[in-house]
Amino acid sequence: MTELRLGFAGVGKMGGLMAARLIKAGHPLTVFDANDLAAEPLVKAGAKRANTLRDLAGHAEIIFASLPTPDVVREVALGTGGIAESGTTKLFVDLSTTGPRVARMVAEGLAAKGITAVDCPVSGGLAGARNGTLALMVSCPAAAYDQLQEVLEVFGKPIFVSEIPGAAQTMKLANNLLAACAIAISSEAFVFGVKGGLDPATMCEVFNASSGRNTATLDKFPRSVLPGTFDFGFSTALAFKDVKLCLDEAEALGVPTPVGNAVRQILGLTQAMFGPESDFTSMVRPFEQWAGVEVRSPPKSERA
Repeated sequence: MTELRLGFAGVGKMGGLMAARLIKAGHPLTVFDANDLAAEPLVKAGAKRANTLRDLAGHAEIIFASLPTPDVVREVALGTGGIAESGTTKLFVDLSTTGPRVARMVAEGLAAKGITAVDCPVSGGLAGARNGTLALMVSCPAAAYDQLQEVLEVFGKPIFVSEIPGAAQTMKLANNLLAACAIAISSEAFVFGVKGGLDPATMCEVFNASSGRNTATLDKFPRSVLPGTFDFGFSTALAFKDVKLCLDEAEALGVPTPVGNAVRQILGLTQAMFGPESDFTSMVRPFEQWAGVEVRSPPKSERA
């Protein structure tokens, strides 16, 4: 794999950290981002900079992409000057969250040009991207996965989901729906307990030793809510986008999502109240305001 020419489109918060891991692992890398400043740290670390997407596609046999929206992914893959026009690129590895319908569209469009699309959304946030502990959900032809597995392990743990285009996106949306639901219901539970006089750190300890434990009580609340930092590393806007994508896909499949719809409403309120760039752990804050309490507990070393 180290002899293959790799490219990376979209080196913002997540993409930049993942691209840096490729460089550190010794992979020759060319990067492109619409924001020139985003590429500068990677160029200093040894990457080559492509001035255009067409330039990137002309230099790389395998292109990774970490992009903000399905529309941007579609344009990068299939638009004018995009990956589909490359005579060099053989694999397009999309690390974004787009939903299965866009993933299928990209796979079909690229296949017509002799390029294999690899659907590879990730989970684990900025910390996972930085530390190489992401979960990577992969759907693509088995031969492509075999070719990529070693380099994907630079990012974390790849899990092969299916050869069906878009299957990994379905898996990612289901995962992110659960993650958002966990924060929403945990917010209700914590605010209820604090309003009733309980210490949130004690609540966390009990939850995590009991049947109520979930990803929010195990990680997100103790890391970002109890200290009041709200810095888990995933924006409210992105969480809202992912939940909406999931519910749209579920509706198309005829699957009812009453709980998911409630979570989407909470994310929409959080976004309106605290801004799209607020951390998605801010979902607890509307509940706090309505109840007139805060779910905070200083570290044990700072307690009286």
